[in-house]
Amino acid sequence: MILSDFFKALRQIGDPRFRRVLWLGLALTVILLFAAYALFAGFVQWVVPDNFTLPVIGEITWVDDFLSYASILLMMGLSVFLMVPVASAFTGVFLEDVAQAVEDRHYPGLPPAKGLSLLDGLVDSLTFLGVIILANAVALTLYIVFVPLAPFIFWALNGFLLGREYFQLVAARRLGRARAKQAFRRNIPQVWAAGSLMAVPLTIPLINLVIPILGVATFTHLFHRLDAET
Repeated sequence: MILSDFFKALRQIGDPRFRRVLWLGLALTVILLFAAYALFAGFVQWVVPDNFTLPVIGEITWVDDFLSYASILLMMGLSVFLMVPVASAFTGVFLEDVAQAVEDRHYPGLPPAKGLSLLDGLVDSLTFLGVIILANAVALTLYIVFVPLAPFIFWALNGFLLGREYFQLVAARRLGRARAKQAFRRNIPQVWAAGSLMAVPLTIPLINLVIPILGVATFTHLFHRLDAET
């Protein structure tokens, strides 16, 4: 059923409103990642001299350029971890548009949603973002100690956190914040599973760029399916 929710979201990419938000999300994500890369590359060039001389070998002039190019590969690797907080931070920006586009196509008989204001959405997203950053900072020790299990720990932890965030924000549009939290607690296993399935492709470069938008759409379907069952 969770995969069905995802494929419904995937099939709606051609929707003009959905596509507009998708491109906006892609643009914001790319801008943020490039800004992170620019800061990192600037730091490398500031710390490493353009050239220096070693005994016997002589003058070395290529280290700065080498590190600059290597930093591109490094940032692509870091994007695997950066995309989780990015997915969290941008949720409040496009949540309402994506969720409404999904509901208009698949659930046209629904009454108007109470909705979340852009400010409320951003505040909630930033709150969840802080939790995600703190949780991953604490879990860093586990990633280092249990290296072979690190990807699974990462997916499970961030799957739970992202699932909780996306589900509660989507549910709050219809139920309000208090009832959205109750709905999350009733459906933790499915929400956690859906969040984990979202966390896995977030670790795949390029593919991870479209996951935040698809995540909102998927959790909109998930919410309505679970709400209909209660």
